[in-house]
Amino acid sequence: MALITIFCAVSLNFLLFRVVPGDAVSNLARVPNSTVAQQQALRHEFGLDRSIGAQYVAYLRELAHGNLGRSFANGQPVSKNLGEALGNTLPMVLLGTVVAIVAGIATGVLGAVRRGTRTDRALTVSSLAVYALPAQWVGLLLLFLLGGVFPSGGRVDEFLIEPSAWQHAVDVLWHMTLPSLVVGLTLFGQYALLTRTATLETLSEDYVLTARAKGLSTPRIVRRHVLRNAMLPISTMIALTLGSVVGGVVLIETVFSWPGIGRAVYSAVTSRDYPMLQGAFLVLTVVVVVCNYVSDLVCLRLDPRITA
Repeated sequence: MALITIFCAVSLNFLLFRVVPGDAVSNLARVPNSTVAQQQALRHEFGLDRSIGAQYVAYLRELAHGNLGRSFANGQPVSKNLGEALGNTLPMVLLGTVVAIVAGIATGVLGAVRRGTRTDRALTVSSLAVYALPAQWVGLLLLFLLGGVFPSGGRVDEFLIEPSAWQHAVDVLWHMTLPSLVVGLTLFGQYALLTRTATLETLSEDYVLTARAKGLSTPRIVRRHVLRNAMLPISTMIALTLGSVVGGVVLIETVFSWPGIGRAVYSAVTSRDYPMLQGAFLVLTVVVVVCNYVSDLVCLRLDPRITA
């Protein structure tokens, strides 16, 4: 089923990009001194002068051999460009996701345990407010509030001369702080709200009431009986949102000038770089499918009854 999903996504992406008016070569018409002969030569080199069917067959043939083609923009292999971009995006997304998981689960459990109190109401309202904020607005707000403390853009300090491996890692992490914080804040609200709901449902189960009757303390009940069962919907949400966040970082990376997959997609769209777009959407599709598969495995691990 996963392979069918990927094949359908690849075919749809191929067709969608080619029904859009214009192509990569048409941008030359706006360049001074460009000639029609140059445009025709480039169309022939890129294979854009062939029919859509011929281009599709050639694309599938190259894809079967693991070749994603070459970028129209810089002539580099798409796999190389995407590898560098994804290598920048994944650490940023994973760091923000880890922060969101820790903070969201802690907030949701605390709100559920103290249901109906001022603490619960404050945490719920805060989670709803954060959940409702657009990612680009959160990014601009953090730039305004923390732009003087953390770097406001880029991946590394261009004025850092011959840094050691440790200095380079610290510099990248320092530049990654704000975009990762935006990712964490955009995920925090839904993790906290879902954790609160799942924890409340688990706290009302008979075995939890039995544990209370035996005199077990609330922290012990939460650790031993509640969290494992409440984590089933939470783990599913984490796996699903991780895939969607990787595919939706265009705005975040644009705000912070982060050289990741989002900016690569944006640049490819503006330049009609078909190979980059096809490769990027293929990678994002695979990421989402893998995250869904991992979600299923986690659910089986947490609740073996699902196999029945």
